[in-house]
Amino acid sequence: MRLSNAYFRTLRETPAEAEISSHILLMRAGMIRKLASGIYGFLPLGWRSIRKIEQIIREEMDAKGGQEILMSAVQPAELWQESGRWYGYGPELWRVKDRNGRDFCLGPTHEEIFTDIVRNDVNSYRQLPLNLYQIQTKYRDEARPRFGLLRTREFIMKDSYSFDKDAEGLEKSYTDMYDAYSRIFTRCGLDFRPVEADNGAIGGSKSHEFTALSAVGESEIAYCESCDMAATSERAACVDDATSNEAMYETEKVYTPGTKTIEDVAAYLGLDTKQTIKALLFVVHDETGEDKYVAAFIRGDRELNMTKLVNALGIPEHAIEFADEEAMSEATGCVGGFTGPIGLHDCKIVVDSELVGMKNLCAGACEVDHHIKNVNYGRDYKGDIVCDIKLIKEGYPCPVCGAPVKFARGIEVGQVFKLGTKYSESMGAYYKDENMQNHPIVMGCYGIGVSRTMAAVVEQYHDGNGIIWPMSVAPYHVIITLVSTEDETQVRVAEDLYEGLLAAGVEVILDDRQERPGVKFKDADLLGIPVRITVGRGASNGIVEYKMRRDAEKTEMKADDALQAAIAVVNAEKRG
Repeated sequence: MRLSNAYFRTLRETPAEAEISSHILLMRAGMIRKLASGIYGFLPLGWRSIRKIEQIIREEMDAKGGQEILMSAVQPAELWQESGRWYGYGPELWRVKDRNGRDFCLGPTHEEIFTDIVRNDVNSYRQLPLNLYQIQTKYRDEARPRFGLLRTREFIMKDSYSFDKDAEGLEKSYTDMYDAYSRIFTRCGLDFRPVEADNGAIGGSKSHEFTALSAVGESEIAYCESCDMAATSERAACVDDATSNEAMYETEKVYTPGTKTIEDVAAYLGLDTKQTIKALLFVVHDETGEDKYVAAFIRGDRELNMTKLVNALGIPEHAIEFADEEAMSEATGCVGGFTGPIGLHDCKIVVDSELVGMKNLCAGACEVDHHIKNVNYGRDYKGDIVCDIKLIKEGYPCPVCGAPVKFARGIEVGQVFKLGTKYSESMGAYYKDENMQNHPIVMGCYGIGVSRTMAAVVEQYHDGNGIIWPMSVAPYHVIITLVSTEDETQVRVAEDLYEGLLAAGVEVILDDRQERPGVKFKDADLLGIPVRITVGRGASNGIVEYKMRRDAEKTEMKADDALQAAIAVVNAEKRG
């Protein structure tokens, strides 16, 4: 490509709305353009990198027996209602109506569509297993799009779905996709970590998230250096403290004026916050519009894990919010700032498992300015649900081996799910076995954020001057910077290099614009093309400057040697 003929424009200033490196650099390098909040278009150089990532995905998916198809992004509401997700998915589901008032959505994912295809076309065990995938634009009506391509309303995703006869077949499909994803992200050059994750709105029994390590990532990862434990913080189990052998004392109501926080009441009564019970009050809106109250109780020094609470209640995340304390008080007897588990009524009580083994704790008395001391589970109160609802923190004991856990942040670039029969049973996707008996098809689903992956690569590969693309996903392999378009010798050497690289199958940019050298050098660094060959004054002696974008060193060498060096490094890095 000759830059003089290219659709190409870089920005000198940082766009006002750009906050993180990938957003800033992709916009400044003329690779993406914002159309509206959370909606971006890809310009020629950015689109080339997207296609490189897609090609890596296709190669690895095909190697595992995946078959590529393409379904519509517009999906009829009836299929989502059939699976139960029309309500369950929540406000991020982009709902639309046609001119006749029929409900549709813009697909955020395609479990229902693929299940519908297979239930209509597959009826025998002989047709299984199957793995179908697509690379397609997806839509989620994000409340707060941010961070460029990391949190958008429109994005490119590879989603695939496996269909098996039984759990053993699903295990193989899941392992195949796990391996394929590991290869895909390795080939893209990412430093990533697969971690256990929550299944969220997709559902199913097991999931792993592939996370590109990055300080700007929204995923928080808890991991252990002493064993293999690694999970998102919302998924990671939290170890209960040891059960107390202390004797139970009689409850005692005490006057605690103005002590609405755990810290205040602990200080007032001379207690450790570990000796207190924290109450969190919620209202749940069900599908019928009826509101139900929930009180969750954890140890005073702990934090509530909302994902665990939502899973314990078996509700979609969007259906719960903090309660209006005055309204809840009238219905349940709670008192804002002084709520405890004794005396509550007409609400579901969720108790963290750790409280069961603790003795003589202090809790709110459900009375203004009063608390109750020596509260004990079983004797004084019980929970409708008892389970781990704590949020793991750095330094807490590993749930596997007990060593202190560490934390890192990352960008979710892919996730794999064991769906089991969640969709096949609700939507009637069955196959007949050798004895003509019906069985639900056992499913898995597997997603990769293609545009997110590009952003994650830039987050991991950049410096103060611009992007530093890995060879595998770079829009071009080599950029030739022609210092003077007026110097015939420089032009001839640059043209010879350009033609030689093209003949060798190397993707190359020739910067033959009539611009100042400084502008060309800055643009070359900003674009991040892996190899740069500069043709300047030394051309009269057949000498050019050769530089890898990732390195600070520049080397002067014969033009023919630079040509061979570029071909060799491109071929080596493309292979490996």
